[in-house]
Amino acid sequence: MRYMIIVKGTPEDEQAMPEPAMFEEMGRFNQSLADAGVLLAAEGLSPSKEGAVVSFNKGRTSVKDGPFSEAKELIGGFWIIQVKSLDDALAWARRIPFERGEVEVRRVVESDDFEGVMSPEGVAQEKSLREQLANKTN
Repeated sequence: MRYMIIVKGTPEDEQAMPEPAMFEEMGRFNQSLADAGVLLAAEGLSPSKEGAVVSFNKGRTSVKDGPFSEAKELIGGFWIIQVKSLDDALAWARRIPFERGEVEVRRVVESDDFEGVMSPEGVAQEKSLREQLANKTN
């Protein structure tokens, strides 16, 4: 199963640059994920001032440029790992070398999760797309 570990942040967090030692600790943590064969992706995100929010309402869209200072929580980065269970994902999350903060751990939905909800053709199309993307990254 794939899990996303989402790094939560605040507008204040976006203003602070981590200490050099934190980059080294994170590098070691990321390497331990890679060495264990569970790391699929790991990325930090630029501050919200460099992003935008696209809102949808009855077929219309609107765009609000960042920063999102009214937001209580922002996403600062993420890992995607492949492990056997939520307990395994939580065990990795507990090892993140943060002194403070919060992460959210969520299972990534798989094609099989759509069976019984989508048509068989839709499920097959979803599986085909995921296989196509997996082959592109390999």
